[in-house]
Amino acid sequence: MATLLLLRHGRTTANADGGLAGRRPVELDDTGRAQATAVGERLRALPLATVVTSPLIRCRQTLELALPQVQPVVEEGLIECGYGTWEGQPLKKLAREPLWPVVQQHPSAVVFPEGESMAAMAARAVAAVRTWDAAVTAEHGPEAVWLACSHGDVIKAIVADALGVHLDLFQRIVADPASVTAIRYTPLRPFLVRLNDTGGDLAGLVPPPRKRRRRATRPTDSDAAVGGGAGAAG
Repeated sequence: MATLLLLRHGRTTANADGGLAGRRPVELDDTGRAQATAVGERLRALPLATVVTSPLIRCRQTLELALPQVQPVVEEGLIECGYGTWEGQPLKKLAREPLWPVVQQHPSAVVFPEGESMAAMAARAVAAVRTWDAAVTAEHGPEAVWLACSHGDVIKAIVADALGVHLDLFQRIVADPASVTAIRYTPLRPFLVRLNDTGGDLAGLVPPPRKRRRRATRPTDSDAAVGGGAGAAG
């Protein structure tokens, strides 16, 4: 299957001020713009088949700086979680709310006041990237690489799904501003190839072309060649 690169947007004015941006139209600060430019240098050598983005301006600004030659497709499923009345408030203040420890320890049960549930956010984000991944693979082949620019909690939820862990464990995952995370979905299981990469060489994420299989001239001597045989169970 194709390789998905999850890019978190660069640092914003809300990140710098310690506020919860949510779906408010906060923009990149100077550090965020520098981060976007730097990650662009790492991404430009990759043959990206498709680029999709959250509709929020901080993601679109990140891509404008990182990949100015690319016209990304807006994907509503990648939008930030709807934090409702929490949006725009300082995190220090929110940490005193009774809901805060639930967000940290039992997020699958959280519904933000006048907002979205974290379970709904995770479900629509995972559905979005899996749908796009299948479409990219069908159109461009299993060696294709594509990119989705989104938000911290959204990326963490997608990673949790790829790892097969419960959403209640997703707060253990880190997705820093302008970081790159790579996932490959296969028919049997996803593989987390790279997590929260903020400076590594990304060229190795491009799968090598598949070798053509030669037709067998004779049957294999043992099923060990294809499945390990009965003695391989240990």
